Amino acid sequence: MFLLTLALHSLLRWVVLIAGAVAVARSVTAWRSRTAWTAGDDYAGWWFVIALDAQLLLGLVLYLWLSPMTQIAFQNFGAAMGNAVLRFWAVEHISGMVVALALAHVGRVRIRRAAAAASRHRTAAIFFGLALLAIVLTVPWPGMPAARPLFRIP
Repeated sequence: MFLLTLALHSLLRWVVLIAGAVAVARSVTAWRSRTAWTAGDDYAGWWFVIALDAQLLLGLVLYLWLSPMTQIAFQNFGAAMGNAVLRFWAVEHISGMVVALALAHVGRVRIRRAAAAASRHRTAAIFFGLALLAIVLTVPWPGMPAARPLFRIP
């Protein structure tokens, strides 16, 4: 169960990153060119948030029940804070992802409340851009102490 969930979480990472990049690119491009807000702009943000929600659900299953890393960290949380890899999995990764999710959701709400197209595009660019930055900074990329492979196949 752990390996399957981890593989799905790893695969969904790419969906989140692509959806986030599309949402940010659309919003920045439309903001700079002063174009109208379209259903495509709305769907780009919606898919980004939906992918993030699904990713968080899988991540929480790993974090709370399946991951041996967090189980080890929870046994002695104080000691885990002294280990860079355990600290990454117990605190840094989940914190960064929850911040990203919050930014994306707040951005979606603020976009719906904005009246002008320029405000919507600017809000989308800022919130989705910050969410994507938080994700990129807290993904366990190769070369990091807590590195994971780019593609995980069970």
